[in-house]
Parts: sequence; C-alpha cells; structure tokens
Amino acid sequence: MTTQEPLCADIDPTKFNKANVPTPALLLDLDLFESNVKTMADHCQGAGVNFRPHAKTHKCPDIAKRQIAAGAIGICCATIQEAEAMVAAGIPGVLLTSPIVEPVKIARMMSLVQHGQRVLLAVGHTREVELLAAAAETANVNVDLLVDVDIGDRRTGVLPGQPAVELAQFIEKHKRLRVCGVQSYAGHASHVVGFEAREKASRDAMAKSVETRELLNKAGFDARILSGGSTGTYNIDSEIRGVTELQVGSYVFMDIDYRVIGGKTSGQNYTDFQHSLTVLTTVVNATHADRVSVDAGTKAIDTTTSFKPEAKGWSNLIYNRGGDEFGILTAEPGAKLPQIGDRLEFIVPHCDPTTYLYDRIYAMRGEKVEAIWPIAARREETKR
Repeated sequence: MTTQEPLCADIDPTKFNKANVPTPALLLDLDLFESNVKTMADHCQGAGVNFRPHAKTHKCPDIAKRQIAAGAIGICCATIQEAEAMVAAGIPGVLLTSPIVEPVKIARMMSLVQHGQRVLLAVGHTREVELLAAAAETANVNVDLLVDVDIGDRRTGVLPGQPAVELAQFIEKHKRLRVCGVQSYAGHASHVVGFEAREKASRDAMAKSVETRELLNKAGFDARILSGGSTGTYNIDSEIRGVTELQVGSYVFMDIDYRVIGGKTSGQNYTDFQHSLTVLTTVVNATHADRVSVDAGTKAIDTTTSFKPEAKGWSNLIYNRGGDEFGILTAEPGAKLPQIGDRLEFIVPHCDPTTYLYDRIYAMRGEKVEAIWPIAARREETKR
C-alpha cells in the first residue's frame, strides 16, 4: 500500500474566504461541526456505549481524526479506498462494513491488516469466508471478523439466529479467522418519520441482533461486539442492552433527509444536530425575469432524493435541477430572486453522495477559510 499525495498540500487556506472561494464549493461550518462532534461524543459517554463513526459520510481523514479525538474507538468504512485512506492516516480500529468478494480487493484488505492497525471485516456468506481465509493464509495474517446479520434491509448479511451461528461455526474452521461479534444495520429504521415509530422499528430490528449475539456467546464465541445504529436512531440504539457501539455517520454534517424525520423532543424537525455542511454557489445567469441560474447542478449537489436543496437565508426560493452544471432558482409569489453574481449556500438533501462529488472541504470559521481538507477516500488509489 502506498500513501496518496495530499490533494490540498499546495493550497494556502489563508488566501481564501467565503467571498472568493471558487464555486461550486463544499463548505464546513467548523463551529457547528465541532458542536455536532461533541454532542454525539457526550451522548455516547453518558449512555455508556462506544461509537465507531461511519466515514462514508465524509471520506476525510481530517474529520476522522477529530472524531477519534472526541472519543470514537475507530472508524467504519464502506469501501476499500475509504479503509486505505483511514489506515494510511493512522486511524485505528477501521471496520469495513461492506462485503468483498473480488480477489484484488481482498488482497488490499490483507495488506491493511499487515499494516499494523487493527482492521475488522464484516462477513455474511460462506463464500466470503472461504475467500478471506485463503487470502489470510497467503498473507500470513490473522483477521478479525464480525458476522454481518441481515435484520431487515435485505441487501447484505446472513439471517439472524441459527443461520448466523452456523456461519460463525464455519468461520471457526479457518485458523486465520476469528469471530469478534456481530454487525447489524437497520437502514429501514433510520429514516422512519416520527420518533415513536422510529423507536419501534429500530428496537424490533435490533432485537434480532441482540438475540444473535447471545446465541453466539452461548455457542462459545467471544462475541464482544455488537456494532450498528445510525444518526437517526443513535438515542434509541444506545439504550438497547447488548449494543456495544454505534455506526453513526451523518451527524457530523446533517442534511434535509435527516431533518424531516423528527426528533425525540423537537417535534416535526430533527434538531439534535445542526447543518454544518453547505454547498456554496454563484448566480451566473439572470436573463429571465422568473428565474436565475446557479453554477451547481447534478455534479455539485446530489438530487436523487425527493427533497430539494435549500438556500440558507432565502426561504422563498425553489431549487430545480438545470443539468450537470446548473441549478435553476425560482421564487414564490412576492419574493425576490437573487441577482447575478450573488452567492448562495445550500443545505443539501443527502450529505454522503454530495460529499463524494468534491475533492476538498473548505473548513470555515465564520467568513474565513481556516483549513482545506482533502476528501482523500473518494479517489481510487492506483499506485500499487
């Protein structure tokens, strides 16, 4: 494995502020971001549960380091390149939450295990186990595994209960592999609107994980870990006896997708965490009286959800896709449109795929750029 060249090493952040950052640009309000990081860390400490945040949200080692400094026991990753970037940055306790069956990817994971930092993998099928066992033998390494249990999403993992125990027993036959616990993700519960309904959905799903972990322990496995949860269910899953760590992700940024689910005490809007991430745009066309164009289309803001980007401070504007490079803004009756050259910040519908569209984050302290952080894990490493 080789370390990637820093994407932003040649950029001086002191030369930039919110008025001259080239748009479209990904901005991070450091005050709000730091508040989000502290809020989650304080909650987990108070609840007596660990947290291993998911880097698929930010793909940025600089953010991961701040999560670790706040008390996180490690970082979850969805892709090989995320795991490689985190290990290269010295992040401990990296957990790859997605299955891998391609020999090249498996070899890359074995290289990370050889690197020295503790790396965990989640497995949900005997074929995955066979491939990992062969690769571990070739690499002369021992690999820690979590049994990935499907508790309702129906996309990865083994069924809960006895099927999961049988998979663990199959893993045990391979001397290079060790079962360390269970991974479960109730993605179908994380965005349920209304706290009570979301609580029921998550508790029902996670009960299958808790039972599976207990069965593994009774079968003689050291199933010390039950890793799962999400930003939407963090204050639900942290209270479930048997859950040992949370895989929270979006809390550092937040987005409209999460805001609409409603909070435990805040009613209609979920306000436990604040919108720290925005996309800065410029109005580049005002030819027509009923609309203006900004320089942020589908290449700048993910628009695959049912929600639209929202302009901060412009509550009466409506964003519509205008193609790859442009967004179209119209105004509600009686409201004014921005003028050509004006700059607008948009709260994004879905933070994870929006982050993937950029190679850097401008970390802002007020109007000033305090740092520029590379989104290193979005790139595929080619120097091997």
